[in-house]
Formats: sequence, C-alpha cells, structure tokens
Amino acid sequence: MPKVLRNTLLSARDLLVTAGPFILIALALLVVAYFALDPNPPRKVVLATGPEQGAYAEFGKRYAAALKQRGIDVQLRATQGAAENMRLLLDPASGVDLAFLQGGAGERARSQADADAITSLGSLFYEPVWLFYREESMRRLAKTDQLASLTQLAGWKFNIGARGSGAPNLMRKMLEANQVDLESLTITRLEPTPAVMALLNGEIDALVFVSAPESLLVQMLLQTPGVKLFDFAQAEAYSRRFPFTSPVTLPRGVVDLAKDVPPTDMRLVAPTATLAAQRDTHPALLQLFVQAAHGVHSEAGWFQRKGEFPSAKNTELPLSKEAERFYRTGPPLLQHYLPFWLANLIDRMWVALVSIIAILIPMSRIVPPLYEFRIRSRIFRWYGQLRTVEDGIGEQSADELLQELSRIESRVEQVTVPLSYADELYALRSHINLVRRRVQQDQESSE
Repeated sequence: MPKVLRNTLLSARDLLVTAGPFILIALALLVVAYFALDPNPPRKVVLATGPEQGAYAEFGKRYAAALKQRGIDVQLRATQGAAENMRLLLDPASGVDLAFLQGGAGERARSQADADAITSLGSLFYEPVWLFYREESMRRLAKTDQLASLTQLAGWKFNIGARGSGAPNLMRKMLEANQVDLESLTITRLEPTPAVMALLNGEIDALVFVSAPESLLVQMLLQTPGVKLFDFAQAEAYSRRFPFTSPVTLPRGVVDLAKDVPPTDMRLVAPTATLAAQRDTHPALLQLFVQAAHGVHSEAGWFQRKGEFPSAKNTELPLSKEAERFYRTGPPLLQHYLPFWLANLIDRMWVALVSIIAILIPMSRIVPPLYEFRIRSRIFRWYGQLRTVEDGIGEQSADELLQELSRIESRVEQVTVPLSYADELYALRSHINLVRRRVQQDQESSE
C-alpha cells in the first residue's frame, strides 16, 4: 500500500475512533426519535365503503388504486352504508380506519359516543336523495302522472333503504316534516339491488337512494322507461329545515344529451358526503387520503364545478389537522421533489432532527481536542523513555544507552501522524539525536 494512502487511512481511522462515541449518541437519539414519532404509515388500511354497485363502493376502488401507487394496501369493507360505517368507526375493535359518511352522521356520533373520537378529512361530493317511482303506480294510486309532494305517498309500498344505510333516517325526517304518517305506508328495507329488481317487477311502488350519481343503479334507473325521478320543488325549504343538506339541480340532458334525459331541470336535496377517520389513524395516512380525495373528487360533475370538492366546508365532524393543512397549503413541499417515504420521514421528524442537532452541536466541540490528544499522544509518550535515557547518562554504560536510543528511534520511525502534526514528529527525532550526542560526548569524556 502506498505510504500516502496508508497515512490517509490511518488519519481517517483516528478521526472515526475519536468521533465514534459522538456518532453512536447521534444514532441512538435518531433511533429513539424514529420509534417515538413513528413517521412512516402502516402499509395496510381498512376503508369502509357501502353496498356493491353503490357510489361509496365505486369511490373506494379509486382510492385503493391511488394509494397503491404509494405502496399502501387499502382493504375495502363493504357495508350497508353510512349508518353502519359510523358504528364501525365508533368501535375500535372493528378494525376500520376510515369510512365514508353521509351528511347528518355527526348527530348520530354525538348521541352514541364522543364526536372527538372521529375526525373528518373534508366534504367530498353531494349525495342527492333519489326518489324513483313507477309511473303506473302514480296513475293507479294518485290518479295523476306526476308525483308533486311526499304527502302523495300514502298507501304506497315504499323501500326506504336497508338497515345500516343512511337513507332510512333521512327519509323518516322528510316524511315527518311533511306530516306523513309512517303507518300509512308499506315500508320495506331491501338492499339496493333487490330493491331495484322489486321496483322493476312492480313489487314496490317507489324506492329511495341517497347516493352520488356515480352509483350504477342510479344511472340505470334514470334511463329506465316507466320509472320517474321525484322533483323536490321545495328543495330550498328542505335545506333550511335540515342544515346538513343543500339544494342541487340535475341539469336537463346531463344524463344523456342525445335523448334529452332528464327532459327538464330536476331539483334535488343533497347531503354532503364526508370521509372520516378514527382520530388515532396515522397522520401520514390521513395526508395520503386527502391527496387521493383531491384526485378523485376535484373534477366537474353533475352537481359540482371543477375544484369545488374536496372541501373543508360543510363538515359536521372536527377537521383533522392534516386535512386542514392540505386545504391551507396543499401537499407538503418536499413531496414535490422527493419520493413520498423520504419526504414524509423528513416532514415528520424535522422537529426532532433540529432538537438532536441542538444537543449535538455543543457536544461536537470536544471532538477536535480529543482527536488532537490522540494524535499527539503517539509522539509524547516516547519523551518519557527519552527522558529515562537522558537521566541514565553517567549512571549507565554509554553502549546500553545508545542501544536504547536506537530502539526508540526505530520505533519512532514506525509512527505515522497527519501532515499537520509532522513537525512534532520531526522534533522528537531531533531530540533523540540531541540525547545521542550527549551520550557520545559523555562516552568520549570518560575515555
């Protein structure tokens, strides 16, 4: 090995050994901070959606695809709807981390558990109340072609939604507001697909969905001959009576422009869907879901303009800090330039890193003195032996002293130090020669 390279490696080794304890302390602090802060999210998360072929289920698939690109496996749990989703979120043993909720769910949370146990990631989309009825039933029961008021439903076979969905609770409130006696209706509680089949087969007269237009069943019924959609002429009044709802309009022709479906603007009442999470869900997961929500729901739709959703408005539950941060400043800056895992690690640990640096900076001041002491000690320890030889002049034979000086000199020749300390090594050698001359002078004088 070339001597220059050997000296360089020895100097690096000395520096590493000297700074070793300092490096170990820094690593220990980083490890403690990492496990204390837990910056990286879990790789699996459970999202409660809704019935198959419903809007929640369709959106759940889009979320799963978006987070899969970030290395997160989103397990979708099919449910009956918003009411069941709320129960799952309130039950820590359910294993559900996030869920879609319908507007008005906040009231249920306050009645069953502390609403602080759940946090909102913002409002996502409108969920209109779709009340479909058979034209034949309208003519047979009401003797007219158009259903103008919920009061006309008396005597009908009406499916208000399956248990666990959000539709039954909302529909009951609407019927009570219209002073419709529930006993005057034949209420059924079928799931969405069986309910549609029953409507088409004439087994029921009407059904109600509370769903986004992405629901395949809603889109099918909007284009089914003999099935009509109820026009909420009093939509504005409903939104005042039920603050968690908004009046929306289904524009003429938006379903099918060529066939002019619907043939007129349809007024509807719409709660706002929310994505909610258990409060102890990992913050990085919440950030990922809010970003995914922006990708899934920000486009224009039947009821909203581009960029209207997701939104921090119209949320009954407390908005999570991660969602609030996203709506205020957008995605974290580092995620524009770094891979997600690295940007998230820095973003979650920067406070700890600053604190560790603040601790280590004063400690680092002892490294240079220790390094200097380690290097100079290789040289200074030979001065003790050189002093012993010098003290032996006149007491020991000159030959013995000269042999000891030769041994010391040969050992000193093997000492390697950085170039910045070479002057002290050469000084040691000159002092060895100085003592040798004194021994030789003493030897000559004694002869």
